[in-house]
Amino acid sequence: MSRTFFRYWLPLVVWIAVIFTASTDLFSAQHTGSVIESILAAIFGHPLPQKQFDPMHFVIRKLAHITEYAILGALAFRALRSDERGWRPRWAIAAIAIALVVAATDEVHQSFVPSRGPSPVDVGIDTVGAAMAQVVIRFRVKR
Repeated sequence: MSRTFFRYWLPLVVWIAVIFTASTDLFSAQHTGSVIESILAAIFGHPLPQKQFDPMHFVIRKLAHITEYAILGALAFRALRSDERGWRPRWAIAAIAIALVVAATDEVHQSFVPSRGPSPVDVGIDTVGAAMAQVVIRFRVKR
């Protein structure tokens, strides 16, 4: 295999594998809840009442979607750009398209996991994360 694959495409493939791993039961809301609850209790100095914790848990999980797909979008852009320099709209659009396909596929995967469920809203959130990465890259490359 070529140096280009290992340097640019392998990190993207590995990150996609991480995303699909995060779509398993192990990372369902039921399993992440206790971890996030412990972290928030440490930050606030006491456990939060359920009615305060639930919305925070939801927001944290959605922010995780944005973050993981922003990373995916950045890695896809990097892979598409390869050894070239600069910023091209076609690289950014293709990176967002890759993220959209991964997000949709990921939601289909979740439909087969009993503790998970598919969500078109999550596909939108994921795509926004990838698009946000393109904006950041555009402004960083411009400087």
